[in-house]
Amino acid sequence: MNADPRLILRDDELDLGLELILLAETAIWLEVDAALAAEPHGLNRTHWRAMFLIRRRPGLGVLELAALTGLSKQSASKTLGELEKAGLADKPRGDLDGRRKGAVLTPAGLALEARVAERLRGRIAAAYRAGGGEAVLGARKVLAQVAGPRLTGRREG
Repeated sequence: MNADPRLILRDDELDLGLELILLAETAIWLEVDAALAAEPHGLNRTHWRAMFLIRRRPGLGVLELAALTGLSKQSASKTLGELEKAGLADKPRGDLDGRRKGAVLTPAGLALEARVAERLRGRIAAAYRAGGGEAVLGARKVLAQVAGPRLTGRREG
């Protein structure tokens, strides 16, 4: 796909785009924080982000979680361990030599993740409706380019 050579963006236009992305990120995390505050597990946004990615990519391992989120391997491992301890995720044993497979959400983990995600889906749906059909595709293209290689390997679902 070739870029439109007529698209010339000034620094202030690019800065506005960056500002909007940062403010949208803040709005999303505040929504996540509010949803998790009502839950008994004492989880934070890092836990929910891991749960969301595990739901979208069942079998996600520590290294992949670290690569997707920018967490250190130690932090990613700790986050998965805390989700396991809370009964929200499981890393089943592998078939051949007993090595652990990547994480999957338990039914309780799926239910918790769904409660939080439902709030966010409502916010995203309203934004998409306000932007219109063409804006949805445009927003996805822009965000996919910003996400870069982290989007590779995404599983539909």
